[in-house]
Amino acid sequence: MSDADGMDDVVDGGLRQSLLIGSRIAETLARRRQESQRQEEHTATQAVYEANARLTAERSAARAALAPVDKEQWWDKAQPRDIATAYTAAESWKTHDPAALAASEKIREAVFDRYGIDTRDVGADAAYLESGIQTITTERARQDALLRSQEETRAAAAEHEKAMALLAAARLEELRTQATVLAPEMERHRVPVEYLANPELAAALQTAHAAKTPAAIEAADATVKERLFLIGRDGVHGPDIDQLRKETAENVNGAGNLHFEDPGFVQAAKEMHETRLLAEAGFTGSEWTSMEQRYEAAEKELFSRMESVGREIEDRVTGSDSSRLTDQGLKAETASASGYGSADHLGKFADSLENTGANEVQIRGRLVAARSEGTHPSAAVTMGKDAPKARKSRAGATVGAQRGKGGLSR
Repeated sequence: MSDADGMDDVVDGGLRQSLLIGSRIAETLARRRQESQRQEEHTATQAVYEANARLTAERSAARAALAPVDKEQWWDKAQPRDIATAYTAAESWKTHDPAALAASEKIREAVFDRYGIDTRDVGADAAYLESGIQTITTERARQDALLRSQEETRAAAAEHEKAMALLAAARLEELRTQATVLAPEMERHRVPVEYLANPELAAALQTAHAAKTPAAIEAADATVKERLFLIGRDGVHGPDIDQLRKETAENVNGAGNLHFEDPGFVQAAKEMHETRLLAEAGFTGSEWTSMEQRYEAAEKELFSRMESVGREIEDRVTGSDSSRLTDQGLKAETASASGYGSADHLGKFADSLENTGANEVQIRGRLVAARSEGTHPSAAVTMGKDAPKARKSRAGATVGAQRGKGGLSR
């Protein structure tokens, strides 16, 4: 065996080993490539599967959202947001799902019929569609509420009218019953049944019906005649407050709207008004109470009511503003209070009123308001409840029955 043959064997063995190693490496790389391909194929398949699953889920959700649009009951209760949601789903899927396409057409028709909005002009702006439907829905709700309110008002008015008719019928029946009892007096004075709605006339007729002596009958008949005359001038229900307010303001200085919130003041104004009308027509009253005395009593009550209301106002004002008075103002008030309400002070005040052209009724009203029980305002509001009160009419004044705008003059 030669040295060359040994070398060849070594070389052949190394070559074979190298080829074997190379073969194994190539085999490993091939297996890795195959595994990588299989992994990529698996990933792609998984992605497709997941995408299909998502698509299927979204499609199912869209179909669920669009399912109710074919039902009219759903449209009757659907809110603007519900309609916008269904519209969005239909627009998103109508190119992929036949059911969504059909739902899109149904939504377009229903929205146009119910709200006058064409979804073809809306495009993909579902928020605009929702806002438009909301605006129309709100306006319709307002109109419906207005109609219901009007219907309720009409129903209430009808009920009120019905109730008033029943009351009127009951009152008419009552008047007829009363007329049966007072028939002789009504016939003597030619009094229509509807005149019995005047409480003063009804009372006068009742008094005449109950009168036994000639004097009592004569007095009652005189009262009935007065009442019939006043009904002829002012109607069955007499003057209203607006009429009395205007007349009193023209003849009594200081009479304002606040006084006519006092029922007693209104009654006194009504008595002055009626007494003036009777005096102007020639009625003289009775032997016990002349027309002049009746006017004087009504006038006195009117001024008393004016003074009472004025004192209440002064009490409220003084009570709320007293803390604002300064020491200097208190000293000035004390200095002026000594002459306030004196005869000289009131006389000068009356002269100043006469110079303005005021009549005697107006002057008396101003004097009563200024006198305030003959004391300075600060003293008048601090007097005790039991303090003596001054008379508001001048003693010894004579009364003459004369006709004039200001009523009976003195």
